[in-house]
Amino acid sequence: MPYRTEEDAFGAVLVPQDAYYGAQTQRAIDNFPVSGLTFPTSFIRALGLIKKHAASVNRELGLLDANLAEAIHLAAQEVVEDELDGEFRVDVFQTGSGTSTNMNANEVIAGRANEILTGSRGGKSPVHPNDHVNLCQSSNDVIPSVIHIAALTEIRDRLIPSLTDLHKSLTLKSQEFQDVMKIGRTHLQDAIPIRLGQEFGGYSRQVELGIRRIKATEESLFELALGGTAVGDGVNAHPEFARLVIALISADTGCPFVEAKDHFEAQAAQDAAAETSGALKNLAVSLGKIANDIRWLASGPRCGLGELNLPSLQPGSSIMPGKVNPVIPEVVIQVAAQVIGNDAAITLGCQGGVFELNTMLPVIAYNLLQSISLLTSAASLFAGKCIDGISANSERCASNIEKSLALATYLAPLIGYDRAAEIAKEAHKTGRTVREVALSRKVLSEEEIDRAFAGIYGSG
Repeated sequence: MPYRTEEDAFGAVLVPQDAYYGAQTQRAIDNFPVSGLTFPTSFIRALGLIKKHAASVNRELGLLDANLAEAIHLAAQEVVEDELDGEFRVDVFQTGSGTSTNMNANEVIAGRANEILTGSRGGKSPVHPNDHVNLCQSSNDVIPSVIHIAALTEIRDRLIPSLTDLHKSLTLKSQEFQDVMKIGRTHLQDAIPIRLGQEFGGYSRQVELGIRRIKATEESLFELALGGTAVGDGVNAHPEFARLVIALISADTGCPFVEAKDHFEAQAAQDAAAETSGALKNLAVSLGKIANDIRWLASGPRCGLGELNLPSLQPGSSIMPGKVNPVIPEVVIQVAAQVIGNDAAITLGCQGGVFELNTMLPVIAYNLLQSISLLTSAASLFAGKCIDGISANSERCASNIEKSLALATYLAPLIGYDRAAEIAKEAHKTGRTVREVALSRKVLSEEEIDRAFAGIYGSG
């Protein structure tokens, strides 16, 4: 591979000839290849968005030559449109401020802008990565802003629509199953009968509340740290820079971003990220519970609960022919575990605010955006590949009710708790149903028993 030599404050370094980035990015690539993990496109896109609008505002404020600003704007737009993703190779685990990735963006955009202006790729002239692309900015206010922009846009554009579809699917199943009676269960033991539609209605409500909790975090994400530069006092930034850039970002994304009320809070802490992650974790817990319930309700098909039939997606065993596993519920359960783990990492990361800067920004950003992405995909799969295709095994549901000892509950108001308990125990001991034992003991007439059990086998 041919290389070119570039200089930075630490001396000369070899950079691939076809790269847009420069010496500082190459040093980061060479010096800490920890995980092979890089930031998702949502993060890079938000970073490009800031650089694009920063160039326009700096030109408007008379701080940047119009030709340079236009070239930066065009290059940054290519970043926004994912055309330069291959140039962002810096590992997630890097300097805690995210400076390496900010400089990666500055160098890529400068290198592409220079190509636009001169035909020569890379370098620092006529567009300089620090003096021009990073004008009025610092990694310390850019990266926290990128986290908010990327998280909010991904939540609004992808996660909420996906959850809305899942909520709709669960609601429709709740309505479809409204006349299907089944046994309820508490402590993994038989309880009194309920409607399968009621059970699915509970799941639908969980997702609805999850959407509400996530939307409640949006107001915290609206505030951007731009304008605070190094420590929050805005050194080297024009006083109008942040307000004007944020207005353009808001217009571009459709999100009402605003300048942080207190730049020292916005850069020293990452409480909004912790709040958002908490809501995502709550949603993960909800989806995990729903998926696990559905997995158990579909267990069998002959030796389990067998009250639900799931769509068959693939062979379930490499050794047992005909076996079909609850693939999608298990996918959702694993996603829930990952998101809960991500929240732990984010929580620790948000504790990494020491004095005027949080120095765990990359790990916060990576895990937060991964949680949003995982939940988006899991909710979509859950709705389309599982919930929509579920059917009820009505015969098994009715059979389970008939065999349940919990039916004695309906006799208690008529014959007392103790006598009803005796009937349940005898039914369990003899293998007969509660109805059969009650009739044999003649504690009530057949008509009275029928009235007591009315409505638990179907509509009415």
